Amino acid sequence: MGSEKATETPAAGQWPVDPQEDVPIEKDRIWVDGCFDFSHHGHAGAMLQARRLGKELLVGIHSDEEILENKGPTVMTLKERVIAVDACRWATKSIPYAPYVTSLPWISHYGCYYVVHGDDITSDSGGEDCYRFVKAAGRFLVVKRTPGISTTDLVGRMLLCTKTHFIKSLTKVLEGEEGAGSAEERRKVGEEMSQRIKEYASDETGLAPGPEVWVWNASAAARIGDDANGEEGTFKRIVAGKPVQPGQSVIYVDGGFDLFSTGHIEFLRRVVSAEEEEGRKRGWYDEGAKQKRIAEHGEDYGPAFVVAGIHDDEVINYWKGVNYPIMNIFERGLCVLQCRYINALIFSAPFTPTTAYLHNLPHHTPHAVYHGPTSFIPLTYDPYTAPKALSIYRSIGTHDFSHVNAGEIVQRIMRSREAYEERQRVKGEKAAGEEAVRRREELERQAAGTEKERKEAVA
Repeated sequence: MGSEKATETPAAGQWPVDPQEDVPIEKDRIWVDGCFDFSHHGHAGAMLQARRLGKELLVGIHSDEEILENKGPTVMTLKERVIAVDACRWATKSIPYAPYVTSLPWISHYGCYYVVHGDDITSDSGGEDCYRFVKAAGRFLVVKRTPGISTTDLVGRMLLCTKTHFIKSLTKVLEGEEGAGSAEERRKVGEEMSQRIKEYASDETGLAPGPEVWVWNASAAARIGDDANGEEGTFKRIVAGKPVQPGQSVIYVDGGFDLFSTGHIEFLRRVVSAEEEEGRKRGWYDEGAKQKRIAEHGEDYGPAFVVAGIHDDEVINYWKGVNYPIMNIFERGLCVLQCRYINALIFSAPFTPTTAYLHNLPHHTPHAVYHGPTSFIPLTYDPYTAPKALSIYRSIGTHDFSHVNAGEIVQRIMRSREAYEERQRVKGEKAAGEEAVRRREELERQAAGTEKERKEAVA
């Protein structure tokens, strides 16, 4: 049945995304497709490699119904998955309702010649290759699958409550001083991870420098938020990207960004939108101002330079417990790096951005510090007293995806555990079992109790 649906071609005027007229086919207009179920960095890695092969990247996204029929239930809705793809810096356009079995009429309609996919095999419900038609037409290109991450891996961490993915010190891992294996194996892993960070810190072409990447080194107390003295720490740049441009406002945001999802993406999009509105008020988009930037700097650019600080694994686990974060700091960092709404990333950022930290940011004291609705980690104190005292604090209100965070995603998995475990079994992964699930539920209850005690202690 999935194969029959895949051969259907929309009637004129019924294509899910404009243009409705056929687009001339170009070899440098690339097509990728998939489920793109909660946006881990493996999806972004596939899009990065595909984007480097052409000048435009169209991303087909399968419907919830077709994925259920061919693979199993999705964690995220189609709307949420489209938002995630649209936020990727390397995606030119998303095409929802793309057929599960890649169709030549679909890719040709949107002007794509080549289809790109990883070196793993993807089959439909009948066990046939989803790319058999484009392969037969000689319009299929293979890229390497991103190692060490998949939706299945992440679901397994949730169901089994493992912590083996945690990283104690990202700096030491990148330098080959922390991790499993021999010294040589650790060195190789560190080099590969460093290279991955550099690749993800690229611009929309995937070929030129994009976001800057830094690490903040400080004591555990300063990173967790227990440092009353306001430790300055030190910043180390690990990727030299595109710096702040003349006239741009430096904007700071921070968070765990675990299971980077629509809640995070919509927050970041609204931060950029708010700053664009501020820019509009001060004439940033006037034609004369635009031409002046192009004449003086060779290109135009936006009014805001958004710096995202991301917390360590131990910081998130201190505040949230259980086995959060589900993604380690390296994985979460790659997810944030691929997002088109940020310009720089700071690994190991403190839970509390103190005055000393803000004054010593590599890009100087920010013009504004934004924070969004907090529901994943209920705060027992105000971490933003310093930005407020400096009169640079801004807030983003609730929105349609405020509730979509790591906790919400874990609950979705738990509610449909049997279906996801079947998906695990099909992929040859270990099932969680009733005892493991009961343990997760108990750990979640204990974490909720700890949060309640912390609130009562400061009430």
